Amino acid sequence: MLFGPTLNRRNVKKLAKNRLTGFAMELIPRISRAQSMDALSSLSTIMGYRAALLAADLLGKFFPLLMTAAGTIQPANILVIGAGVAGLQALATSKRLGARVEAFDTRPVVKEQVESLGARFVEMELPEDAETKFGYAKESSKEFIQKEMEVISSRLPKTDVLITTALVYGRKAPLLITEEMVKLMQPGSVVIDLAAEQGGNCALSQPGKTAEKYGVTIYGAVDLPSQLSLHTSLMYSKNVLNAFNNLYAGEDDSIDLEDEINAHALATHKGEVISELVRDFLAKKGGDS
Repeated sequence: MLFGPTLNRRNVKKLAKNRLTGFAMELIPRISRAQSMDALSSLSTIMGYRAALLAADLLGKFFPLLMTAAGTIQPANILVIGAGVAGLQALATSKRLGARVEAFDTRPVVKEQVESLGARFVEMELPEDAETKFGYAKESSKEFIQKEMEVISSRLPKTDVLITTALVYGRKAPLLITEEMVKLMQPGSVVIDLAAEQGGNCALSQPGKTAEKYGVTIYGAVDLPSQLSLHTSLMYSKNVLNAFNNLYAGEDDSIDLEDEINAHALATHKGEVISELVRDFLAKKGGDS
């Protein structure tokens, strides 16, 4: 299940104390063999798709280029921050709706993916080690985030829709859009903050609410997958089934702790904390948060 083992150490300690097996779906590594079990990717796909539709609904203008008898209507300009699964789905959906799309990410490896979907990759000097070995984005330095914000600021005056998806697993979402940066956007523009539930990429985001400031509509997205409940349930249940089958793949139905997927996603088992990531979290955090 999704139970946030690196966000609540009390839950992990209780599971270990009671010798319960705790398998965290969100800790499944992003490797080829685990794709069919990757619940985060499934949920992110839904979030990115839904974000583009929400943006089109909130923006008071067309997404596509239109040639009409009344004249030419230019396409909407969309900027997607973060080209992970959610970001790629958001830009792909925006492109299908006819918008002009740009994307920014701290990982150079995603440039080809962005361009393959017909979007423009916003260039800047990027670190070579911006990604963990399991496919998650690493936390950036304050200096790099400042440079990143400068690059984003340069795009905002011409951006109709800003979709932010930047998350660092187990940590508060990085603040990338300040109040002063929102002021750079034209009245009628839209911000869809997919990181709102974890603190938000935009300083003006309010989780679960739609706010308007300086003429800009800011949507603090929370639990978007529930808005597409049928396919969310279908995709997540398939992820769980595949993970369960892998967990108990042995002939005697015992858990293979040598399996890379199990070793990474198994938070607790028989009184022990198995996941290296969770062990590191418990060692670094104090108290009973």
